[in-house]
Amino acid sequence: MNRLLIVAALFFHLAAPSMGQAADGIFMTQRVTAGGAPITTVQVQIEATRMRTEMAGPDGAINVTIFDGGKQVLYIVDPARKTYMEMTKADVDRLSAQLQGSAAQMQAQLETLPPAQRAQMEAMMKGVQFTRTGSDTVGRWTCDKYDLTIGGQKLGDVCMVNRAALGFAATDFDVMGQMGVFYSAMATLMPNQLPGVGGFDQRGSPDFPVRTVIMMGQGQPVMTTEVIEAGRRTFPDSLFAVPAGFTKQDLPAAMGGR
Repeated sequence: MNRLLIVAALFFHLAAPSMGQAADGIFMTQRVTAGGAPITTVQVQIEATRMRTEMAGPDGAINVTIFDGGKQVLYIVDPARKTYMEMTKADVDRLSAQLQGSAAQMQAQLETLPPAQRAQMEAMMKGVQFTRTGSDTVGRWTCDKYDLTIGGQKLGDVCMVNRAALGFAATDFDVMGQMGVFYSAMATLMPNQLPGVGGFDQRGSPDFPVRTVIMMGQGQPVMTTEVIEAGRRTFPDSLFAVPAGFTKQDLPAAMGGR
């Protein structure tokens, strides 16, 4: 019995952070459903310079994305095929050059629209508007509810809590700024759509979305994303690395590859 107690004490000492030592990373798990049916589960782990996102579908298929701010590189990993792709800052800059031409073409098409349709498209391109409507409860969190509108039309709603309620601090999202540098060439072409550039950039706001509801259109199921767990944790370096033995593949030409 004494030996068992000693082994148990050693296990907890090695497996858990020391007393008074805060975990240096944050994690969250999100569940995405459409019309109540599961679509995917998203697990996110964030450190000061690294971020990992794992998406698992209802069929068990898994997609992994890893961003390394120190190296300024994004890895797209396919565990089932044991392959990965690597996107560098140079790849992003090449992709932004391609998007620049598409943006110019879109603007030219926009000029040919009737005034009413043009105003609607321009309003949509400016981004989402938030209007507070009350409060709600998501899991163990009481949150502030906001309607989301684009061009005066309701897109859905979001419920937010102060990030401190999740155990998060502003500095936990410093990696978003590094992603902003990574995506800087695309920032003006895709405002409010890139991590660290807008939308999910949590450095400038104390509010964090614990539930987002998006209306997909008439006759289409409503898509709901909910945070089901969140907190602090210390992660092994291996979590942010491509597993050994995986085969590197070239990026598709449309993503800036050869």
